[in-house]
Amino acid sequence: MYVGIDIGGTQIKYALVDDAAQIFEKSALDTPKDKEPFLEQVTAIIQAYQEKHDDILGVGISAPGIIQKDGMMTTAGAIRSLYGTNLKEEIKARTGMVTVVENDANAVAIAEKWVGNAQDLDNYLCIVLGTGVGGGIVINGEVFRGAHGIAGEFGWAITKELPEEGNIEYASLNLHISVIGGLCRLYNEALIKEQPEATSTWDAREILQRYTENEPIARQVVDRFHQDLAVGLINLISQYDPEAILIGGGISANEQFFNGLKETMEKLETRHESINFIKQYGWTPILPAKLKNDAGIIGAVYPLHKQSQSS
Repeated sequence: MYVGIDIGGTQIKYALVDDAAQIFEKSALDTPKDKEPFLEQVTAIIQAYQEKHDDILGVGISAPGIIQKDGMMTTAGAIRSLYGTNLKEEIKARTGMVTVVENDANAVAIAEKWVGNAQDLDNYLCIVLGTGVGGGIVINGEVFRGAHGIAGEFGWAITKELPEEGNIEYASLNLHISVIGGLCRLYNEALIKEQPEATSTWDAREILQRYTENEPIARQVVDRFHQDLAVGLINLISQYDPEAILIGGGISANEQFFNGLKETMEKLETRHESINFIKQYGWTPILPAKLKNDAGIIGAVYPLHKQSQSS
């Protein structure tokens, strides 16, 4: 049995996971923003399981940001107090447990390989749409991290015309195809511009419902969201030629979103002469991730499971 912990900007989700990727005793707590309270909270979660179970073999942690193989967090997403923290060593020292730490998008990709929609794949990409855009690259069955641990930061890619001055990240995928920083932000900006007294929404489901109801602002923003995401996916397919691209994040479970994305991709691919020609010889399918909100917890413990199976 392993302790799986999935750290998000707002919540820490955690559970026990067995060698069949089954989850037990799952719960969640708010994420402390300061370093020491955060470390104390994670330690308390693990120690509570240790007190109840004597068969825990290790701790797997999924976390946002750029994470090195030794557990050093170069960045930590919105949890800025953890920048420069070796989370693996901190938790190991406090609990005495074998600990592994993995980037959250990589954890999703690993989980899908273990018990999800990538079980029969060896070369695939996973893109997670949430507050920002996370990515996992799997080559020959192994996560590819790059020279500095930043491989898979698909959200940094720039696909828009650059602003004349200032931060060019405003032209990045993070600020156009993520759910919060992209879809919701752009919808709210358009809404307030047209209706200054309107109330903003940060629930993508509400925006998609308004899209169904043919609200003009929702139609414009969601159509552009589908197009920007389709362009990003086409670029990734052209660069990596993966067996599949899996899309994770809560929005991936929305059938309306997925149907709109597939329709947009087909239209764009038809208009791209080279792609339209080569598709007859095979092309990368876009699939929803299977494991939804449990993927981070499951993927976090997979390295421990793999190690136990090989020993």
